[in-house]
Amino acid sequence: MQIQELRQERGWTQEELSLHAGLSVRTIQRIESGRPATLESLKCLAAVFETSVAELAMERPAMTDINDNEPNGPERALERTAIRYVKRLKRFHFHWITYAVTLPCLLMLNLYLNPDRLWVVTVALGWGFGLMLHAVWLFGMAGLFGAEWEQRQFRKRMEQISRQ
Repeated sequence: MQIQELRQERGWTQEELSLHAGLSVRTIQRIESGRPATLESLKCLAAVFETSVAELAMERPAMTDINDNEPNGPERALERTAIRYVKRLKRFHFHWITYAVTLPCLLMLNLYLNPDRLWVVTVALGWGFGLMLHAVWLFGMAGLFGAEWEQRQFRKRMEQISRQ
């Protein structure tokens, strides 16, 4: 379904949609005429229409960074997003495996060279903290501040504005 159809279903003018989404009327006009939308514009519209950016991007190839002449443009955009995630996941797995392999080697080196002082604990804690941040960034932050969170925050703000 196109942005224009979603807007008309709600009985909104372009001006009303621009107020709800926090976008300019000109931006709404450009998007409805088939011109590409930025990711930020898509996020605002997704929040207003209570849908995901992916669904909005799938409905119109012009809204993605994919060439309009390219077949299956929206599917390719989603495929690229999935590929980026898998690459990040691969880097994370490489990170924790490196940690798990290197740390015992450092422990043996520490015990061999300087058994009186366990400096390897400092290395393990520092690197472990970095590994934890990597995991939170990859797995946790997307869930905490993803599209659903943005939509909830948008709805809260709209309710606050409407009460004033």
